[in-house]
Amino acid sequence: MPELPEVETIRRRLAPLLVGRDVTGVTVYDETVSDQSVAELRRLTTGRRVEAIQRRGKYLALDLGDVWLVIHLRMTGQLLLSRPEGARLPRMSLAFAPPRDLFFYDTRRFGRVWAVRQARLPEFFAEMGVEPLSPEFTVAALRGLLAGRRQPLKAFLLDQRRIAGVGNIYADETLFRAHLHPLRAAGTVGARSAQHLHDALVETLTLGIANAGTSVDTFVDPEGASGSFQEMLNVYQRTGQPCRVCGTPIERIVVSGRSTHFCPRCQPPRHVASRARRSSRPATSARSTVGGLRRR
Repeated sequence: MPELPEVETIRRRLAPLLVGRDVTGVTVYDETVSDQSVAELRRLTTGRRVEAIQRRGKYLALDLGDVWLVIHLRMTGQLLLSRPEGARLPRMSLAFAPPRDLFFYDTRRFGRVWAVRQARLPEFFAEMGVEPLSPEFTVAALRGLLAGRRQPLKAFLLDQRRIAGVGNIYADETLFRAHLHPLRAAGTVGARSAQHLHDALVETLTLGIANAGTSVDTFVDPEGASGSFQEMLNVYQRTGQPCRVCGTPIERIVVSGRSTHFCPRCQPPRHVASRARRSSRPATSARSTVGGLRRR
């Protein structure tokens, strides 16, 4: 699933190419791509100029002035500047002037698109947490979010209502860097460990962006290029392989329904919140080493 670094990579690739262009057409091939009708999407977007391309958590948004076209790629969504040879029809495409096209492909069809009036953006994003790369994400802010939480740290990091943009890959890698067990109860994290967690999350996300994202499955940038952060992964999808730090085999468990990878030596099980199902089976991978606007 594209997480914050992947969506930020897409934003940075598209901004120089689309900002300043006018939307001249919207073609929808799969009407499930939006809860809004094709006519409404066209009415709200066609003829407007792309003022900027923004990101909020895992959401990408084309700022069209008083309307934002918001896109969530979910699990397999891709935004491509050209149609791959032999590929099926995209779910949706956008045309711009001067001439340029943007195609939304999505094999599993979970991604969604919304045209949102700017005045309603606070409502649309109301349930989203702090941006982890923003000045607001301080150690003190993180400690406030952790306070009293009984949920495991892995589940806490995945909760978009607390911190926006973190998914399975970067949660596992962050907890490894912070030397924290994924089952540790969030509320037991003290001042020193909170500092480590904060620094590890910022470092992991920053490295992900610097390496153009993680391409362990379907992620590619708008020109079809893969990221390279998968070459730096310490634990994610490395079940049974030796830890890069201590040599202990990486273990895999399931936390809150999500495959979770960790080093049992570098991330000792202190203050664990609950039991989890263990597995020695590696996770599968293609390449291993609002009003009326429902965000489904």
